[in-house]
Amino acid sequence: MISPFPVTNSTLSTIHLAEFIQKEYQLANSVSCKLLKTGISHTYLITTDTEKFVFRIYSLNWRTKAEILEEIRLVNLLKENEVTVSYPIADADGEFIKELNAPEGTRFGVLFSHAKGAKLINYSTETHFAVGQSMAQIHRLTENFKLDRVNYTSDILLTQSFERLKLFLDAQHPEMIYMADLKDRLKQCFLETDFSKVRNGAVHLDIWFDNMHFTNQQEVTIFDFDFCGNGPLVLDIGYYVMQLYHLERDETEYKLKLESFLKGYESIIQISDEEKRSLPFFSTSIYFFYLGIQCQRFDNWANVFLNEIYLERYIKMIIKRWADHNKILSEPELI
Repeated sequence: MISPFPVTNSTLSTIHLAEFIQKEYQLANSVSCKLLKTGISHTYLITTDTEKFVFRIYSLNWRTKAEILEEIRLVNLLKENEVTVSYPIADADGEFIKELNAPEGTRFGVLFSHAKGAKLINYSTETHFAVGQSMAQIHRLTENFKLDRVNYTSDILLTQSFERLKLFLDAQHPEMIYMADLKDRLKQCFLETDFSKVRNGAVHLDIWFDNMHFTNQQEVTIFDFDFCGNGPLVLDIGYYVMQLYHLERDETEYKLKLESFLKGYESIIQISDEEKRSLPFFSTSIYFFYLGIQCQRFDNWANVFLNEIYLERYIKMIIKRWADHNKILSEPELI
């Protein structure tokens, strides 16, 4: 008998997952399972006659069990304090993490509540105000809250990401030369920051439209805390502002929605002048980091697109456009 050929990443059967989840969580007999998306984690929609859930399966060697438990601890803290988030569901024994014997090895799975409402890409100034409030509610609880997870330092965000990018772009490529200069400038910005005036704690690091659902009443539910860790809280603010800049190409609308988001946030917590000054380079550092993640986890995507052309466009149209807007390679401006 020929042994199965080893794999690095598999997609588990929706039919068998439905049966597994129905049994493990003692759900109603009518359980369906649908694959929503693949990536570093695989996300499945679980539906019964009366409820919906989301089952996330982490890729092999992406998160340790201890790291996932810390993510769960953070989300449960928010839920217990009535912040609207998608939260983990325990089985009958009170366990949150399932171990699945996938072809590549043991993968972990967690069942989450389904966020009310639906995703929106372009939404009103009033909704941006609500997002600002939701983020501030999270930060009010996570300031000085320590997770036993990654600390988002300049080394993690910039140096390690740049080393991963070097595997995909030649060092003499014009965009790679630009990224080297940008990395050095951003690291200098970290050194120049007065961190005594910058709040620190647990950050989500990935709050954008793809990780939020909205209801008609503008209730915001935030989910997918997979990248949570420790760092300046302004990382979350900066990342959201940068996302808004790229989604809203009309300058007037961008400024209106930016102002509304910041007003929503500051209706709960004040953003210091030093945090506002640091927004442009902290946000750019996160995009630097996520480009490195794409390179690091190449096998988790059908990455025919992760080539020289894609990287050129990503750097020119996203990172460089934002960096130029904020004059990061000269003097950053207050947002």
